[in-house]
Amino acid sequence: FFDQYASFVGGLAALGADAIEVWNEMNIDREWPAGSIDPASYTQLLAQSYNAIKGANSGTLVISGALAPTGYFGGCSGAGCDDNLYLRGMYAAGAANYMDCLGIHYNEGILPPTSTSGDPRGSSSHYTRYYRSMMTTYRQAFNNSRPLCFTEMGYLSPEGFPPLPGGFAWAADVTVAQQAAWLDQAVSIAAGTGYVRLLIIWNIDFTEYGSDPMAGFAIIRPGGACPACDALGS
Repeated sequence: FFDQYASFVGGLAALGADAIEVWNEMNIDREWPAGSIDPASYTQLLAQSYNAIKGANSGTLVISGALAPTGYFGGCSGAGCDDNLYLRGMYAAGAANYMDCLGIHYNEGILPPTSTSGDPRGSSSHYTRYYRSMMTTYRQAFNNSRPLCFTEMGYLSPEGFPPLPGGFAWAADVTVAQQAAWLDQAVSIAAGTGYVRLLIIWNIDFTEYGSDPMAGFAIIRPGGACPACDALGS
């Protein structure tokens, strides 16, 4: 369905879209068919989409699909792929020719964005734990040739909610005050790099808090307060 998808995003560009991210987290089987996860295959979709978008509206920013930050797979196969390896595969397949910006997600931090060590989880030195090392990993995978676009940037806090489900217990001690301060710091760091083109905070006001506690990432908290809004606006 690559042709149909490219036609669809081309139609969005024709309507005046400022930017389009081509797919999402295609290195895991929740977002791409298991058994066929492959950076070269995705690059084909990206190329077709880029050409359709630019043909419809040369001013629309094309962002590559941001990957799920993970070292879970210990490599890269059709069943799933660690994001650093997937990135290198995209670059080898020529993906840099079909994007204006390299998509990136950062949503598993439990330390300030200035931290480069000290994460208490296992594999504490893994690059996905730290804001700066994520940016460095992504930039280096593309030989610093493309700016970064954060299409998800967030910190999870259970404050005001029931305890987090087991798979997200790593964020149990993150407070709303920390969420606000860290987002403010992350935006300031991004603005000072010279290579971050876009940063979207994920998320604003989600209410679902179940097996995937998305409301815990929301900056508008239960009761309507938004400490992150105050921090970012000051």
